[in-house]
Amino acid sequence: MIPASQLVFFTCIWITLMSNACAAGEIKKPHQRCFSSVKPTRKQETRMRKDDSTKVWPPKYKQLLHIEDHSFAVRPGFGGSPVPVGIDVQVESIDSISEVNMDFTMTFYLRHYWKDERLAFPSKTNKSMTFDHRLIEKIWVPDIFFVHSKRSFIHDTTVENIMLRVHPDGNVLFSVRITVSAMCFMDFSRFPLDTQNCSLELESYAYNEEDLMLYWKHGNKSLNTDEHISLSQFFIEEFSASSGFAFYSSTGWYHRLFINFVLRRHIFFFVLQTYFPAVLMVMLSWVSFWIDQRAIPARVSLGITTVLTMSTILSGVSASMPQVSYVKAMDVYLWVSSLFVFLSVLEYAAVNYLTTMKERKQFKKTGKISGMYSIDAAQAMAFNGCYHDSTTDMDQTSFSLHSEEDSMQERCTGNLSTDSPRIKRRKSLGGQVGRIILENNHDIDTYSRILFPIVYITFNLFYWSIYV
Repeated sequence: MIPASQLVFFTCIWITLMSNACAAGEIKKPHQRCFSSVKPTRKQETRMRKDDSTKVWPPKYKQLLHIEDHSFAVRPGFGGSPVPVGIDVQVESIDSISEVNMDFTMTFYLRHYWKDERLAFPSKTNKSMTFDHRLIEKIWVPDIFFVHSKRSFIHDTTVENIMLRVHPDGNVLFSVRITVSAMCFMDFSRFPLDTQNCSLELESYAYNEEDLMLYWKHGNKSLNTDEHISLSQFFIEEFSASSGFAFYSSTGWYHRLFINFVLRRHIFFFVLQTYFPAVLMVMLSWVSFWIDQRAIPARVSLGITTVLTMSTILSGVSASMPQVSYVKAMDVYLWVSSLFVFLSVLEYAAVNYLTTMKERKQFKKTGKISGMYSIDAAQAMAFNGCYHDSTTDMDQTSFSLHSEEDSMQERCTGNLSTDSPRIKRRKSLGGQVGRIILENNHDIDTYSRILFPIVYITFNLFYWSIYV
């Protein structure tokens, strides 16, 4: 009996101890779960990881700038005074100037400055925060556009060239790199001796003067240019900044800023390509005054060649210029030069007509014109370039009123020998050619040799004194 009672006693004790152990285990488990559910605070985590700065959790910019706490669909200070927006521009390049399209293309950095107290954030170091283009859509920015622009785009290589910098007190810098093609109202009345004034105009699209005030941030120093800006046909004389107002009948007055620049055209290219060839053609047309009046093919072909060349020069210049309704300086020069060339052709027509009329009068009086137009060997050589040694050859080259064409076809028909006496006589006749040409020229040719150059030189003096 005794062993049985001891066995029952020890069994009860074992059961009691096991129940206490289970109860103690259940009490500890909730504490363990509570301890694991409590996360460390951000300060504790920062302290834990302060030795490794790459593992510091930065604050969210939306919370820091209070972006979700405000409505940025309206401008800063809505309902109060207009928000001032300062502008400054750094011109990178002037890419092209087109006379045909009357526009220019410019690449520049456009920077906006304004204050938005909704973006103010606390900072012990007073350092600004810089963002890229992804924040632009979440805050208010000025809606600047370019008046009279044809095309414009923001550079996006390798990402969009946009920078946003926010200071602790709410001051904002918004910078963007833009290329704009805009109208330039050019005046070509003095082309190519002209100077063009072009401007790029900036204005707010939605906010008039009651809501937004545009101004140059640093006055005249707000417009900066690269020192290496250059153009092939123009010299940039001046860059300047100005401001004004624009009125629209439906929306009111708007602030407008102007980027002004003055372009002076280089003249040397046009001197080589247009003026110099035109002068050469006019001088070449004067050569016909020194050619014998009986050399009809030579004088006519020379006149036609110079006229066609001047027409080619005129068409080439017109193709590279806009179709304006007024006269340009180059038009004046080229048309006057063409007139001189055309007059040289008319001059020979007048000489030929008057010579023919004189021949007819002489023929009616004497019945022959041999006394006036009979020529010797030297005269025949001056006319057709061939040497004649016999009376038969001379008769074949004599002029008559009705057989001039026949005599032209019969020139050089003599059989020329190569003996030395004939060569000597040909050389002696060659020295008389110049004297024969001068003696047989018409009076109109003589006067034209002096009058045409004098008048053309006088025209050039007046032209360059007026336009230069």
